[in-house]
Amino acid sequence: AMLDPDRGLSLTIARVVQRLQGSSLHSQLERQARVSLHKPEIKLESLKEDIKDFLKTSGWEKKLQNAVYSELNVFPSPCHPAAPPEHIKEPLAYMRKAQGSWEKRILKSLNSMCTELSIPLAQKRPVTEQKELLNKWNEMGTDEPDLSLFRPVYAPKDFLEVLMNLRNPNYENGEQPSFRNHLGLIQVPLKVKDIPELKEDFSELGLSIGQLGIDDSAQVPPEFFENEHVRVGQKVLAEQDSAAAQQYVRQGCPTALRADLWALILNISNQPEDILYYEQLKSNVIQHDLLVDSLIYKDVKLTASNDDYYFVFEDYLYQVLLCFSRDTSVLEHFTYSSATPPKSYIQGKLGMEEYAVFYPPNVNYNSFILSVAPLCFLYHEPSKLYQIFREMYVRFFFRLHSISSHPSGIVSLCLLFETLLQTHLPQLFYHLREIGAQPLRISFKWMVRAFSGYLATDQLLLLWDRILGYNSLEILAVLAAAVFAFRAVNLMEVTSLAAAEAVLADLSTLKVMPLLQIFLFATVT
Repeated sequence: AMLDPDRGLSLTIARVVQRLQGSSLHSQLERQARVSLHKPEIKLESLKEDIKDFLKTSGWEKKLQNAVYSELNVFPSPCHPAAPPEHIKEPLAYMRKAQGSWEKRILKSLNSMCTELSIPLAQKRPVTEQKELLNKWNEMGTDEPDLSLFRPVYAPKDFLEVLMNLRNPNYENGEQPSFRNHLGLIQVPLKVKDIPELKEDFSELGLSIGQLGIDDSAQVPPEFFENEHVRVGQKVLAEQDSAAAQQYVRQGCPTALRADLWALILNISNQPEDILYYEQLKSNVIQHDLLVDSLIYKDVKLTASNDDYYFVFEDYLYQVLLCFSRDTSVLEHFTYSSATPPKSYIQGKLGMEEYAVFYPPNVNYNSFILSVAPLCFLYHEPSKLYQIFREMYVRFFFRLHSISSHPSGIVSLCLLFETLLQTHLPQLFYHLREIGAQPLRISFKWMVRAFSGYLATDQLLLLWDRILGYNSLEILAVLAAAVFAFRAVNLMEVTSLAAAEAVLADLSTLKVMPLLQIFLFATVT
């Protein structure tokens, strides 16, 4: 149900106010206002205006603006007041149902692992074990427990199978007129953008605009652009304005400023109460042993230790992911995600709410690890690294692991990727389809992991700059299509899925920005 704009605006304002009222920012603002009463420039007759002016000049108004901007970025635009809560989560019933049965399947897999290995989902650690864990918190990677019996709960290809089987029940056996000619693996009719619309959305990536990540732009000499861009970036940081920072990073972040710019966009300031919160999560990890701890452990060992870039961060990865698995504040995001958090109980306390442990929504830690690892290059302080990851997860990455109709959701990204290929590289698309190498079978893992673990780190960070800058994951599908376009000549010669995979096995030498520019702005539409 559509809302008229004024009604929508007032609902949005009401919701943002309600969300900020309980926040620490709210109490800080109140404290500042009280302090300001003792200042000589605050006059009783113009009290309200004077306090407003004080908050403006002392930088608190900026902090409030950033908090509001952050709320608007994370939460969806309001539904009709009469809409049931599940519509806020996901408007399409068949998507909600598919997500529900996928979650059941994951939980069943977890539960059967518990039964097989006769270990509980959650139990309190004995005191000796707690001490031990506390002592080696900063070097958990040195441990070598036997985890051969633990298996990953699901692999990306299992998830792809589920997405391939999605159907809209309102259309009997492919009756969708506009959709009938879509020959990809995704068979649901969602609206995705075409190249002209993408060009408009990503206009700052155009050929005539300076970019970080392009070495030889004809229009703008790179070193001239870079020096100027760094100067502007320092100004944006000095201003402390999230919206300006978000606009700025669309042209890429200078390496030295990236950590601060991302934190500003995500509105993360690592206050004392944030550090305290992180410490509480840590103590929860130390006190309770969850089945997922072993899964995280196993995945980190497999992922990080096999990756030259990431193995140095092994200890950080354990810390962040173990804390993340205990973080109930992440549950808030389930009000606007199609997912529902699975719940289990500490052994012997079934049904007693205070012993309920919420299981993280997706037990595909492998993708999580790959979304934390690149952040370790930017943040070396565990509580800040943790907050940045958590915010990236609730803004972006959760969409890659849940079934929904959102334009940045994995279903839409798959469909966008297939549509771009089928429309702009039809020969390649039909060739690969004929030989049983449906392109999505190859690109799915890149998108689900936001290309982490596939691109060189400097290139990955340039790509993630744009995810933050556009507040959208659609660029992942565009890049996946651009990679196929770039390797099209070689792909036209292959005759099997394995051969196609071999052509696309190594993306570590690719330069992201030229690929995106050529695909979006030099493709004839």
